[in-house]
Amino acid sequence: MKYFTKARYEEMQISRYLSFPETEKEWEENIAYYEAEGINFAERCKEELEYNKQDLLRFLPEAFHPYIYDGTLNSRFPSTELRTKAKQWRSEYEERVKRIGSEYRSHYQSIKDKLPPQVVKLCEKSLHDAKILSFEKPAEDTFVLFLDCSGGYHYLTDVKMTFKGVKELSYTEELIGSYWLYDEIYAAEAGFELHVLLEGPLSEFTLIAEDVSIEVLKGATEV
Repeated sequence: MKYFTKARYEEMQISRYLSFPETEKEWEENIAYYEAEGINFAERCKEELEYNKQDLLRFLPEAFHPYIYDGTLNSRFPSTELRTKAKQWRSEYEERVKRIGSEYRSHYQSIKDKLPPQVVKLCEKSLHDAKILSFEKPAEDTFVLFLDCSGGYHYLTDVKMTFKGVKELSYTEELIGSYWLYDEIYAAEAGFELHVLLEGPLSEFTLIAEDVSIEVLKGATEV
């Protein structure tokens, strides 16, 4: 992935730590909600911070590190100083995200006319949050994916994707059961190059192929 990389996705996950309730009343209501659910708020904060500590230290500037080490980043209502630092970081972060998205859209528009129609369909009918159910390799140059798109933005049922004229293919053993996060497409001499960022675990699926066909299963109507 050149644009939506693993690191950018990991940074996105920790960005929520710098989004705070606006008032102390909202903070207290949040604590009360956890307690009503039988959840120890302080313990929950401690466990979450410990689980994400390395990424927080990796992506956040040193000005935030004292709050991470002493556990106050997510366990206390933020001070004015912390809120100011967080607002600045989030502003810069959101600007970077917008710029990356704009760069990829420009890249895609520059190659769109070179792509087969079904590849354009693959790009423009988002598969975000689709679950990979299974795959087949019926021939040396053919790769088939079955996806559950019921929790996604398009199709809303199972689909079968058949990649034809496959020249290169790479995926991890955990492909089945993983979720489709983001995809990037590049023009290739033989057709197109597809990179997909997957979650569960975080990994990348890539291939170079000549074309793809998308078949909606279970009698559903395309969206």
